[in-house]
Amino acid sequence: MLTIPLVRLEREGSLEFQAEIPSDDPSWEGTELRFSAPLSVLGQVKWIPSGEVLARLRLQGLLAQECRRCLEPVSVVVDEELDLFYTPVDEAHDPDEETVRPLSDDAVELELVGAIREELVLSQTLLALCRDDCRGLCPQCGINRNQDSCECSREEADPRWDALRALNDERE
Repeated sequence: MLTIPLVRLEREGSLEFQAEIPSDDPSWEGTELRFSAPLSVLGQVKWIPSGEVLARLRLQGLLAQECRRCLEPVSVVVDEELDLFYTPVDEAHDPDEETVRPLSDDAVELELVGAIREELVLSQTLLALCRDDCRGLCPQCGINRNQDSCECSREEADPRWDALRALNDERE
């Protein structure tokens, strides 16, 4: 895990680190994030005399996804800068404040993996495309139209759409 000892951080004022979160790390379970290589984390954590902690991180990795149109494998580059701000829990702390994370008074270390997981889940789109002009799969026969062509009719045969077709014909 990616933990920062708070006693050492308070003593030194600032710590720099480089770490990796494995692609099979349990913290990715329950998310749609699938990494094809470990996620690289480069960061600096600063102790602020008021008891607050600022973590500045650079995240780099490759997400393994499927194209949303043709279902072919796609590698999506993750290259993000992330600022995490932790403040001591007190009466003035607003639990609904999204940019500030609580830091309990009796904490001895700061665990960053959970916050990294949360931020990546919120920031990554799961709607990747293999290329901008991806033609997708044929809805009738399922062939990948980027690789082959088919003779399937593109006309809608579903009778449930007849009422809409009639409205469209009236407008024209």
